[in-house]
Amino acid sequence: MIPSVRFTPIRSGTNKVHFQSRNFSTKASSSSNAGKNIVLVEGVRTPFATSNTVYEDLMAHDLGRYAIKGLINRTGIDPKEVNYVIMGTVIQEVKTSNVARESSLQAGIPLSTPAHTVTMACISANQAITTGIGAIRSGAADVVVCGGTETMSDVPIRFSRPLRKRMLASRKVKQALGYLKLLPGLHLGDFAPEAPAVAEFSTQETMGYSADRLATAFGITRKEQDDYALRSHSKAEDAFKKGFFNDIIPVKIPGKEEYISSDNGVRVSTPEKLASLKPAFVKPYGTVTAANASFLTDGASAVLIMTEEKAKALGLKPKAYLRDFVYVSQDPKNQLLLGPAYATPKVLEKAGLSLKDISVFEFHEAFAGQILANLKALDSDYFAKNYMGLSQKFGQIDLDKFNLWGGSLSIGHPFGATGARLVNTAANRLHKEDGKFALVAACAAGGQAHACISERYPS
Repeated sequence: MIPSVRFTPIRSGTNKVHFQSRNFSTKASSSSNAGKNIVLVEGVRTPFATSNTVYEDLMAHDLGRYAIKGLINRTGIDPKEVNYVIMGTVIQEVKTSNVARESSLQAGIPLSTPAHTVTMACISANQAITTGIGAIRSGAADVVVCGGTETMSDVPIRFSRPLRKRMLASRKVKQALGYLKLLPGLHLGDFAPEAPAVAEFSTQETMGYSADRLATAFGITRKEQDDYALRSHSKAEDAFKKGFFNDIIPVKIPGKEEYISSDNGVRVSTPEKLASLKPAFVKPYGTVTAANASFLTDGASAVLIMTEEKAKALGLKPKAYLRDFVYVSQDPKNQLLLGPAYATPKVLEKAGLSLKDISVFEFHEAFAGQILANLKALDSDYFAKNYMGLSQKFGQIDLDKFNLWGGSLSIGHPFGATGARLVNTAANRLHKEDGKFALVAACAAGGQAHACISERYPS
């Protein structure tokens, strides 16, 4: 116990503020946890929903609250045991810029528990988890809630810079005539709202356009992409029917009678229907369509991590050891989505493992073409020698171990939340499939990527 003082202001009749001190304690470790095993105890997520559907009236912190509260309820841990909360997000709401703090407060985490938000595009929740690992290793915390939240149903809309400047200046206007003096220099186009775009700031290229070029570079056909998308949706539907998605916590939205208990983006179509869709980005000859690309999604996820020692002390049974991880980055124009191909060999080398040692692969599916391009890159001598600095190709990933419960193409992709879903799904699959090691990999905007290794906790 570390004694400290909490100041509670008490106003007296003399308008002076006095402070009443109360003792409280922090459970954070005072010494380093370096060398100790860090474990994933449990993970949950809200159902993932296509944007502008069931969550359209909620904000990101609402979804984050559901995930964190669901995690606390699922594990039964006393919220006072949580030393830190880290959440990822991408499209930030100005009113709740530290969405981790707002989510944790509404979920019942104590006021004395710090929280911060991270953003790293599609790997924001991965960054939240590895930042949590760092906090535990350093001894700054023993128990950390990590995850992410995202809503694309309520994105902040901006106006042009010229109009924003005049809006700010209008606050100083005292007479009606003063508003008219702000109008000169404005053009009709300045009044058009600016919505966020899924595009690279450095290249001004949409991610879908990059995926189309990547598919072309690796010779991936439209049919191959459609077939992979159909595989993702079929496997997700099958996993749900078999009860594998027990990480989903039902959500009750105020004012609604029914609980939301499943993802609503999973749709098993037919090859003919998929083939009939028109290109979404490079028209008319592109191969990326609405069906073989991940869709805009709302949702949140949360995982509970701590030292193995702490889990035993709290009577909690972990799912997996969190082992090695890496981050990589490439050219955001020509290799925007190829990060997993670079990260996979690096994380395996760091862990002292080979492809054959991995029982479970969980890769983020931004686009079907992106997944297939990364798989081809890993199995390409040319790519290995000319881009990865290897003497020969790294090897072929066994699809019988790959994304067997579907992926972002079907389940959905709330940018800030997907990383925690991947890590928790990998842990769940290790137990269901009697595997030992899992490899998670994901690409992200900016040409960045993440990969990590987890190991099944013994039964």
